[in-house]
Amino acid sequence: MVYKFYREQKAAPVVLVIVSIGVMFVMNGLVRFIIGPDNQRFADGERFIIKARAFKQATGLSEGLAFKTSQGLTIVTTIIVVAALFWFLNKTRTGKSMRAFSDNEDLALLSGINPERVVMITWIIVAALATIAGTLYGLDKSFKPFTYFQLLLPIFASAIVGGLGSPLGAVAGGFVIAFSEVTVTYAFKKVLTYLAPEGWEPSTLVQLMSTDYKFAVSFAILVIVLLFKPTGLFKGKSV
Repeated sequence: MVYKFYREQKAAPVVLVIVSIGVMFVMNGLVRFIIGPDNQRFADGERFIIKARAFKQATGLSEGLAFKTSQGLTIVTTIIVVAALFWFLNKTRTGKSMRAFSDNEDLALLSGINPERVVMITWIIVAALATIAGTLYGLDKSFKPFTYFQLLLPIFASAIVGGLGSPLGAVAGGFVIAFSEVTVTYAFKKVLTYLAPEGWEPSTLVQLMSTDYKFAVSFAILVIVLLFKPTGLFKGKSV
């Protein structure tokens, strides 16, 4: 209802962004009232596909490797969902109508495309994708109603880095942001202890930045991409 009003007013994109922030806070308040501010946990089913102890016993290595069930579900679900979305947008008539309406609204109207139907289907798809993403995140971690605020900047940065309008770009951008955050804030002491000669083991954590600066990494990458390659890795729409 809110977006329809501003869409009919032909509001500028920056107005829609500001409206989005307002809707976001209102939705967050409603979720707190309905669900509550406490941690939400989904602790059912087998937690691990591979446990660290079982990995050690099977390989004989001194270090273990754990692979959680939620991580496996996330990988499989992401592949299926992205493939289905890519097929829908490129092979179906409705998907092509959505892309045409996104590229040139006036030309799409002249071609007989119903804008209300396109917008409705877009909202349904967005709601489904957000629900899937939130469920997968909740399976892997406990979360609170305001967790979205901590994820907002990395998600936005991922979309820009990968390229707006590209499903594959969204996934690639997500990996770039995630691995950059981990690499810059990771404590390399244990890694260097294995690689360095005996007696050269580092005495500090060998950490470039504290984990508190993960958002700074996302923001820095976002600024760099906007300055030098605003279309992203997969040449989506420029910002």
